[in-house]
Amino acid sequence: MKTFYPKDLAPAEFHALLQGSVAPRPIAFVSTIDVQGNVNLSPFSFFNLFSTNPPIMIFSPSRRVRDNTTKHTLENVKEVPEVVIHVVGFNLVEQMSLASTEYDKGVNEFVKAGLTSIPSVEVKPPRVEEAPIAFECKVNEIKPLGEVGGSGNLVICEVLLAHISEGVLDEEGKIDPFKMDAVARLGGNWYSRASGKSLFQIPKPLRTKGIGVDQMPENVRNSTILSGNNLGRLGNVEKLPSEEELREFAKSVEIQEMKIRFQNDPDSWVDHLHLLAKEALESGDLEKAWLILLQA
Repeated sequence: MKTFYPKDLAPAEFHALLQGSVAPRPIAFVSTIDVQGNVNLSPFSFFNLFSTNPPIMIFSPSRRVRDNTTKHTLENVKEVPEVVIHVVGFNLVEQMSLASTEYDKGVNEFVKAGLTSIPSVEVKPPRVEEAPIAFECKVNEIKPLGEVGGSGNLVICEVLLAHISEGVLDEEGKIDPFKMDAVARLGGNWYSRASGKSLFQIPKPLRTKGIGVDQMPENVRNSTILSGNNLGRLGNVEKLPSEEELREFAKSVEIQEMKIRFQNDPDSWVDHLHLLAKEALESGDLEKAWLILLQA
């Protein structure tokens, strides 16, 4: 493994390492306006949600690494402390990228990118009609992190209201990630798309206190077949199956056949149990995985 100190690299080099490493990053597609009424629309991947009560989002229009100049978005929010932060779906990704072009001051990126500008309700900057979600925000604070090229400027925004397309909601009124089809930023020209097989669920260990990897039987904990992810999922159970449950499961045809097949090969018996448990985990059946593993 290589070790890098920021002081040993040119800012642009370490900038590339950071952006490639801290990824994928959500994208804030931000509209702003200056005191003359000039509109700007630009994407920022130094962005995230930091509080829900009050609802706070922060994005950072950094000073340009190459020449230490500031971006029009930063200049605008200093003049008019209001923004609209849009979520970028895959349907917008190319137009969003086009809007990142460094056009001259006063050029309207809505027009350049072929996006529809519609009035906001609570703030002066307009919003993008095509965006699946838009948050109208007031800017509570702008916190500069430095005065050199690459220095960030935290624009701390409080959400006043949210516009959410019905097209991204499920039957319960919650946001459906498959319908959202969100896009995120990586390093260089790379992006990622949160859709299809790239989406998966992991049960949150909030309402339960899992046994943890340290409390697992040694042959499970030190398995050469189960991955770290497998062990993490296995550790998220509050208790192991009872002896009665294990005895009942041991009567299954699959387990009985395996016992006969590997009666003279205990190592293969354990390995095949772990392989079978791994299949159960990958199909989402945690309870069955433990019933299998504890047959050893």
